[in-house]
Amino acid sequence: MTSIDLRAEIREFLSSRRARIRPEDAGLPAYGGNRRVKGLRREEVAMLAGVSVDYYVRMERGSLAGASESVLDALASALQLDDAERDHLNALARESGSTPARRRRAPTASIRPGLQQVIDAIGDAPAWIRNGRHDILAMNPLAAALYAPVLADPRRPANTTRFVYLQPEAAREMFVDYDQIAKDAASMLRLEAGRHPHDKALIELVGELSTQSELFRQRWASQDVRYHRSGRKRLRHPAVGQLDLDYEAFEMPGEPGLHLNVYTAPVGSPAHDGLRLLGSLVASDQVAAPQA
Repeated sequence: MTSIDLRAEIREFLSSRRARIRPEDAGLPAYGGNRRVKGLRREEVAMLAGVSVDYYVRMERGSLAGASESVLDALASALQLDDAERDHLNALARESGSTPARRRRAPTASIRPGLQQVIDAIGDAPAWIRNGRHDILAMNPLAAALYAPVLADPRRPANTTRFVYLQPEAAREMFVDYDQIAKDAASMLRLEAGRHPHDKALIELVGELSTQSELFRQRWASQDVRYHRSGRKRLRHPAVGQLDLDYEAFEMPGEPGLHLNVYTAPVGSPAHDGLRLLGSLVASDQVAAPQA
């Protein structure tokens, strides 16, 4: 496989979003138990989106090329898509009509030295840079110590989604909320697949995970997509215990496709004290900080 099948992606994404909406949630009569389809019918989606049934059927069969912004917006509203899902729908439509010359460049697998200097300057918070495939491209020492289990895999760049799905025992030990982490990882990877369906490294990663992890196959089949911008992440570290950290993920306009992740904790909290302790252990070489 040299690229992701966009027609299949569109078909499965639209049909899965249609199936999750109950008629009454769209302001339509439910007709009791007489409905033979789960969720909305195609003609109901067409009506809600203000397009013909034939046009919607063509779209759900995988033909989004040429769909106008207004049509895509109306379709997103009819299917009650959230922001990440709207982004995914627009990416699928854009890539459907793209030529090789117009395709977005795949995310880089390296960074400029200046970016390493930036994250190294963040001395009291774990900071790291990743691309859309979840390859870890750079880390400061505190992040490397925190993510040591991920970096134990000798392959470089290390990849957090590969770790989550192919080393589930270690990942469950590291991430308190493993099930949510696994769900989010697959959802973010699918969002990236919509943006870069011809990215060879991404296709190879999805193929590897699909052949080796039943859980990933299930998550991937859900067609779910989501952003990774901010929130809470709970991790366990053998030297300092559980750390309940707040994360912020920043897009880097000067480096398309790259994200800077920073973990922090409120001053005076157990997690803040734990990060300070971890930092002191790293500084004194009592805890290893592997190379990303």
